[in-house]
Amino acid sequence: MEKKFGLIGSAVSHSFSKAYFDEKFFNEGLRDYHYDLYPLKSVDELKTLLAENPELYGLNVTIPYKEQVLKFLHDIDPFAKTVGAVNVIKITEGKLKGFNTDSDAFYESVAKWFPKPKGSKALSLGSGGSSKAVQIALKKLDIPFKIVSREKTLGDYTYEELEKDDSILSSSNLLINTTPLGMSPDMNAMPPINYEQLGTSHWVYDLIYNPARTKFLQKSEMRGTTIKNGLEMLHIQAEKAWGIWNS
Repeated sequence: MEKKFGLIGSAVSHSFSKAYFDEKFFNEGLRDYHYDLYPLKSVDELKTLLAENPELYGLNVTIPYKEQVLKFLHDIDPFAKTVGAVNVIKITEGKLKGFNTDSDAFYESVAKWFPKPKGSKALSLGSGGSSKAVQIALKKLDIPFKIVSREKTLGDYTYEELEKDDSILSSSNLLINTTPLGMSPDMNAMPPINYEQLGTSHWVYDLIYNPARTKFLQKSEMRGTTIKNGLEMLHIQAEKAWGIWNS
């Protein structure tokens, strides 16, 4: 029996998810399983997608629909409700249940990589659904953090405030880009921070994995920082999603 899975977002051509699951299905001999990319101009197009693809059993959700998709769900996992964002949907007899695997995946990835020096503080660049998942993980890691957003009402600081106050960046040794800035195909974009303020005491994590080294990571590495992209996080959350779809 054919089973379909896929990824929804406003722009999904950059994603490695299809290649990842195609290989997984091939290796496990699941010839009737298929994974496709579904770019949606609006989250409201989800209704049509589901109607036209009754074989869908699960979806991954990416920017900018991790929060917007909540209104379509029939049920939501308690942890995803706590996060306030969903990146995995399980479809059972037409009913949609939302989960969040981003937060635990980020936690596992960062816990192995970041040594958490005494007095560590983090800055989350961005305040959307991905940032919410990161915030929960940082709480679990017991790392104090602040949120940087273009809009003052959505974060603790704006980018303009970072520009005016050098101490914010210099005193935050873990920086996480949770925005799509720098993601393929717009690879010249990057968070508007003063990279001259970064140094060898900074760890810089970008949730983006395509390209492998975003402008954000390149400019940070030039200042002597330790960098990491989101590929490992993608693999971890994908395996967690697969577990949910098969539970």
